Amino acid sequence: MATTIKYADVEVGTELPAQTFPVTRATLVQYAGASGDFNPIHWNEKFAVEVGLPDVIAHGMFTMAEAIRVVTDWTGDPAAVVEYGVRFTKPVVVPNDDKGAEVEVGAKVAAKLDDNRVRVDLTAMSAGQKVLGMSRAVVQLV
Repeated sequence: MATTIKYADVEVGTELPAQTFPVTRATLVQYAGASGDFNPIHWNEKFAVEVGLPDVIAHGMFTMAEAIRVVTDWTGDPAAVVEYGVRFTKPVVVPNDDKGAEVEVGAKVAAKLDDNRVRVDLTAMSAGQKVLGMSRAVVQLV
């Protein structure tokens, strides 16, 4: 399934639809099972606090994966993302309650590149703090 977004129709500054992703302790346990990352900082509150964290935190790769969904939903084709990188700036703290945490992600086209590619810059926030820095994707359009 290839993207249907045309390079000619996209301008620098084009904003992608923002999304908010819920993160609960149950989500983290499911992700741990899928990824094989069972580090106790992602599920054991006592351990997380003992090592200096404010509470259980989401996996960095989970946060990164949730953020890129804004781009893959926009393109309709995950394979359109040809490069993606972030810096982890703050952890997503996930309290032990029914609400958990939220990751709010926005994105916009920051540059038009050669070969029908665009650079998309993403912002990811949780609890009012930027959780991903230098979050950028290169996307292949038609």
